[in-house]
Amino acid sequence: MALEGIKQKMLALNVKAEEAETKNEELTAKVKTLEQENLAKEQEITSLSHRNQLLEAEVEKLEGHVKEAKVGMNDSAQAATQNESLQRRLQLLEDEAEESDKTLRDTNEKLRQTDIKAGHYERKVQALEESRDQWETKYEEMSKKYAEANKALEDFRREIEGL
Repeated sequence: MALEGIKQKMLALNVKAEEAETKNEELTAKVKTLEQENLAKEQEITSLSHRNQLLEAEVEKLEGHVKEAKVGMNDSAQAATQNESLQRRLQLLEDEAEESDKTLRDTNEKLRQTDIKAGHYERKVQALEESRDQWETKYEEMSKKYAEANKALEDFRREIEGL
């Protein structure tokens, strides 16, 4: 019986050994599968890390473009503001120029009217000077005639007194 007990124990140990070997093979296969999955995951992680680095570089590049666009927008806004300011100044200058032109036209018209009036007054002055000259001539003639008449009257009075 002891032999049969040992046989049974041996058989049980063989079954357990076979079960352990089967389990060992299963676990070895599972470890191999897990190692392959792990390797695939590591490769995927490496690939994703590289892709992440590329995307981060792209993000930095795009952020740079965004900053440039913002600067461009600011420059554009400043240019627009400056343009509006210059447009207002131009409009003011144009209005001023129109007002100056109107004032110049009015002044030229007044100058023309003044020239016409001056010509008219010059003719009047000339006519008055001629009239004055005529009156002076008449006055001189009349003075001479008066002096002659006075002399004749004086001569006549002397003659009458002498008679």
